[in-house]
Amino acid sequence: MAGKKLSTRESLKNNKCFILDNSLRESTVGQLRGHTLENKWKIYNEIKKVGIENIIVASFNHMTRVGDVFIEELKQKGEDFNMFWAFSELVESFDPDGRPNINEVPVGLRKCKQMGIKNVIIEFDLVYPSIDYNIFTTKFITDLMVERLKWAREHLAPDSKILFNFRDFPKAMAMKQKDALNIVKTIANLAKTTRPFGFIYEDPFGNWLPNEIGEFTAIVRNEMNNADWKEGHLLSHIHEQYSLADSTQLECLANGATGIWASLCKVGAFLGHASSSVTLMNLIRFGNKQVLNQYNCTYLRTAAQVVTEITTGIRPDNMQPVYGDRALDAVFGVDAIGDDKEFNMAKFFGVEPVMRITPLASAGMIIKRLTKLFGENSQFNESIALNMKKKMLEDLKNNRKEEYMSPVGLAMLFDRSGGKLTPEMCTVITQVEVTEAHHKILMKEVKEEWDEWDIRDGVQDDKVNYDAFYNGFMSAYFSCYRCEETTKALKALDMDANGQIDWNEFALYLKWALRQYPEIDTRDKLIDVAFRKGLIPAMQDEIIQSSAKYKTN
Repeated sequence: MAGKKLSTRESLKNNKCFILDNSLRESTVGQLRGHTLENKWKIYNEIKKVGIENIIVASFNHMTRVGDVFIEELKQKGEDFNMFWAFSELVESFDPDGRPNINEVPVGLRKCKQMGIKNVIIEFDLVYPSIDYNIFTTKFITDLMVERLKWAREHLAPDSKILFNFRDFPKAMAMKQKDALNIVKTIANLAKTTRPFGFIYEDPFGNWLPNEIGEFTAIVRNEMNNADWKEGHLLSHIHEQYSLADSTQLECLANGATGIWASLCKVGAFLGHASSSVTLMNLIRFGNKQVLNQYNCTYLRTAAQVVTEITTGIRPDNMQPVYGDRALDAVFGVDAIGDDKEFNMAKFFGVEPVMRITPLASAGMIIKRLTKLFGENSQFNESIALNMKKKMLEDLKNNRKEEYMSPVGLAMLFDRSGGKLTPEMCTVITQVEVTEAHHKILMKEVKEEWDEWDIRDGVQDDKVNYDAFYNGFMSAYFSCYRCEETTKALKALDMDANGQIDWNEFALYLKWALRQYPEIDTRDKLIDVAFRKGLIPAMQDEIIQSSAKYKTN
């Protein structure tokens, strides 16, 4: 078992992962909202920012779609059509008795010629119920494939790239594997100058297990290799149904698939599909350097978020791996702290914990934070930083609990410490004052909930024990109360080390969240942002420092 896992990891680590992007098409399939021309341009630009070159731009039919107009605009803008792809059927239609109509060239191919698209994905089925496979035999299919290859090279471009799509791949391999492999063998054994670019396939309903699709992939790859067609591409596309899509995608890549055809985000037909952003991040965490050189992977998270929002009108689900708002929570956890070799997704995407400005912060840290938030300014010097430290200590002595981490909090501290507010600071403070009344309401709502947990020990003293704080506020972010990481996190928040969490400590992060993210409009969002953006990173920071001291001693 261990050997198998190592082999799989090595395969994923070394996979070049050719990506045929399907964001312009896949993300609209099954959606209530279609793409406007503006939407298509925005999505197209996100694809380009990631550095993906091969892009599916259309799936043609007899009607004029938005995609057709979009292609005309691409042409007018002078975009490079050498990497654009479109879909076509192998056979345009079948008679009611299941006979293929082969007298006309499929509309997809004809429109590719009309629009100037030279690369085509030609789709076919091997187990479609209404097709008579006594007529539509494997020889009929492969002869027609060769004919389509010839037509494309004559009418689209001599260097036209063609991919044949096994649209019902899992069923075909399970029910008619001999026929499926005969097609692969025949095409693989064509002359090198005649061969297509490769095969692609899909699991259209997400019904199959990862190892099953992986085994089918390996069998097909083996047939291609036996025909000395190792350069032939084999690209997978896996739909979601039972939360196995991403695992299946990786299994395909580990078993001979040379890449994927997918959208940047999971939104698509049925329950979505295995996206390129999640797949690439999995390859990267296994040490794959080749995809880092091919694509702008640090932009994947943003691109997937943008495409999702363009398509659905809302941000990705908070719990969506890689690009959901809470996708980085795990890497802010404490279980991997101290292991420098562990892949850190937050660090990869350039997300840093908030620099904590407290009376313990050095003057240098304060100056660095001021400069980062508001730019270079001659006022940001050691003198003002020391005054700010003194003011924080005065606040503590006067029992005034403030936060100093957000731009607003730091600007207000700077002002109270003798500094002259810069224009950038004034803008930030003004913006917060607009929503301050609503913020007070949100703080009151959280405090009322806090009080309900506070009184359970019989004394309302603005302090709750670990158990109450976990159950009332923390359980959504740490799955196990007794787990070591939860215990460490609670201790990190318990500044007095008395086994209790103080309201003022918690409220500091709530205030910071409101000042940092003034658009927060509900109590739940307030707590969520306070934990994800403030508390969890701060807990991690505390534990790192504690671990460092422990190692030193």
